Amino acid sequence: MCRVEETSGKCDYRKQWEMKIKMFGEGKVEKLKNSMVSRSRMKLWMIRALTTILIWTCFAHLMTLGEIFGPKLLKGWPSCFTHSTSELPLVAPELSSIPPKLILPPKRLYKNNGYLMVSCNGGLNQMRAAICDMVAIARYLNVTLIVPELDKTSFWNDPSEFKDIFDVDHFITSLRDEVRILKELPPRVQHRVDQGMFLSMQPISWSDISYYAHQILPLVQKHKVVQLNKTDARLANNNLPPEIQKLRCRVNFNALKFTSQIEELGRRVVKILREKGPFLVLHLRYEMDMLAFSGCTHGCNSDEEEELTRMRYAYPWWKEKVINSEMKRKEGLCPLTPEETALVLRALGIDRNVQIYIAAGEIYGGERRMAPLAEAFPNLVRKETLLVRSDLKFFQNHSSQMAALDYLVSLESDIFVPTYDGNMAKVVEGHRR
Repeated sequence: MCRVEETSGKCDYRKQWEMKIKMFGEGKVEKLKNSMVSRSRMKLWMIRALTTILIWTCFAHLMTLGEIFGPKLLKGWPSCFTHSTSELPLVAPELSSIPPKLILPPKRLYKNNGYLMVSCNGGLNQMRAAICDMVAIARYLNVTLIVPELDKTSFWNDPSEFKDIFDVDHFITSLRDEVRILKELPPRVQHRVDQGMFLSMQPISWSDISYYAHQILPLVQKHKVVQLNKTDARLANNNLPPEIQKLRCRVNFNALKFTSQIEELGRRVVKILREKGPFLVLHLRYEMDMLAFSGCTHGCNSDEEEELTRMRYAYPWWKEKVINSEMKRKEGLCPLTPEETALVLRALGIDRNVQIYIAAGEIYGGERRMAPLAEAFPNLVRKETLLVRSDLKFFQNHSSQMAALDYLVSLESDIFVPTYDGNMAKVVEGHRR
């Protein structure tokens, strides 16, 4: 009995001890479980936070890329104008005046070999092509380009400066990753120019890039400042490095943006035309300067032929003086007359009631020469007939600004028809493509 009780006491004591150990162990297990749950929750929270940060970072990068390379499906069909606040009706009025954040390319750093001044010549699109060439040359020679000077002495007598036609700040900043461009020479360099310590010259026409590397660059390094005048057609079109060709296109179709005033008026003209349906832009290159320069006098009377000949001899830089008009016409080197243009448009099946916007200056011969075209296509319009006089008051006697307006309307047209394979025809065709 005694042993049994003693054994029983020992058993009870062992059971109590095991129960305490068990209770103590369960507490530890519980704490361990709670710790593991807490760590799991912390790990889950960190994963969610990192995922959120990653998603927003990707989103920000995609938004940035979208501004540059955004597909047409996301942005709608691209316009040749810059976007205005009027195209964004969902933006609150108080926010519409805030300019969008401009993402500038990084500056290209290079050793400056000197300064290149440029004096352009000709009409708007002739000067436009020359500016593209000069930017490419400046980039290749590692020089600093001064904002080009526009022609003020040609037939058009347009006093416009570069900043009156093109957005000069956009021109400079959009190309900063390629070439350094300044609005004017630094004071110390300008002082040298004022003292005549610079070289002014005409580069050889249709030269390849090696001519500028081997002939022009040493002159820039010697004189520090070189001025190139008569810059039209001074760089060859073909057999150039792809980087040069790409840069020319970039300047032409991106860097040379018209001023906001010109773009806004162009937008208004396009809106007026669109409200009445599709429209065709006819670049009717039948102005006095074109006929005098080309010597194409088909359909002109004797007085007009003499007038055009006198004008051709009045401009010494027009090298070709004696011209056989009929021979040139048979070779296909003359602009279409208004009569020929009417025949071509009818042969192409153009609806006679379509709006035809005449992108041109004053047509030589006036209403008399325009009569056959007006009879075949009565819905002829011009910027002067679509806009009120006050809209064009700042553009009067500024033919290059008028040409810029025609250029913008040409880009937005449903059909573009040039009557001569000149500078505007080529540049607009390239821009539309």
